[in-house]
Amino acid sequence: MITEVSAVNFRQNLGDMLNQVQYRNDSIVINKDGKPVAALVDAELFARIRRMQERFDKLSDRISEAYAGVPVEDGLAEIDAAVAAERKRP
Repeated sequence: MITEVSAVNFRQNLGDMLNQVQYRNDSIVINKDGKPVAALVDAELFARIRRMQERFDKLSDRISEAYAGVPVEDGLAEIDAAVAAERKRP
């Protein structure tokens, strides 16, 4: 479950919210002036997010290297064509 709280409410109830995240695997979005500014998630989920970010960064680097000599317009057109073809697949 994802709970949204104000920064003030978060400060006032930090202990309870840590328990909520640790024992119920809930996530908490912290809002300031009505806008989300941070999230509190359990450590296992955060570790998964970090691994995914690392994999994404490596993939992005490989794509950048592969398209280094290709004009931007040509690269974007190729990406658009690949996305369109994938969306047509059943």
